[in-house]
Order: sequence, then C-alpha cells, then structure tokens
Amino acid sequence: MGPTIRRATAQDVPRLAVLFDLYRQFYHKPSDLTGAERFLAERLENGQSVVFVAESEGGNLSGFTQLYPTFSSLGMCRSWVLNDLFVVESARRLGIGRRLIQAAHQLATSTGARSITLETQIENHKAQALYESLGYEAETEFRVYSKTVA
Repeated sequence: MGPTIRRATAQDVPRLAVLFDLYRQFYHKPSDLTGAERFLAERLENGQSVVFVAESEGGNLSGFTQLYPTFSSLGMCRSWVLNDLFVVESARRLGIGRRLIQAAHQLATSTGARSITLETQIENHKAQALYESLGYEAETEFRVYSKTVA
C-alpha cells in the first residue's frame, strides 16, 4: 500500500519545509529551512498553491508535489503548473512520485483544468522517464525563455 497521499494543510508546514529545503538543495540552492517554512506557509495560507504529501502511518513525510493555478489565454481554460516534485532518497523507486502526480491529475480533473505543465532539468533523466510514462510530452511548439529581474 505505501504512504497515504493527501492534500497538505498549514499544520504540515514544519515537516514539509524539511522536504522542501532538501528539494531546493537537490537543485543546488543553499539550505534555508526558515525561508522554506515561511514560503510554504504563505502559499498555503493565501491559497496560492496546492501541495500533496506522501505520509507514512507513523506521520513521516516522504515526498511532496506543489502545483500553482494558472490560465491559458489561447486555450481559454484553467491549467496547473506542477512546479515541484520531490521524494526523499530512501523512498525513491517505490511509486511515490507516480502517486503524487496522479493526485495532481485528480486535482486538475476536479477543477476543470485542461492541462498540467511541468519542467525539469535536462539532466534529470529519471524524472523525465516518470513524466513520459504518465503521458507527458516534451514541448516542441514553443521555446521557453526566462529572465532574472531581481
């Protein structure tokens, strides 16, 4: 059966922040547990994101995914951005990441969204294999640009 996948609440923030901090370190960001807790608390308190967590019977969190709502002007519809997905190393290859993404799919369906978009590092082949196994396709029609402004 494995851990329970459920929507995170404000009460989860202290434990969730530990995973969020590890996730950021995976992407070569410095550890900032206080900042991680503040960031997550603000997102959840303001309804700016939806977070799903994988929780064991003992209450330990082993993974999470965070989604942000958005809209498509061209499609004239709601969409979700699956911005973050992380599973602790000791729990990888147990299907937790897949189950977290399936929870995201259920959220998209229940909110009438047309799509979920995500991005990952070019070198993250394991994540790419998971996404592709779930039907995600690499973008070929649009080029994505970004610019740091602050």
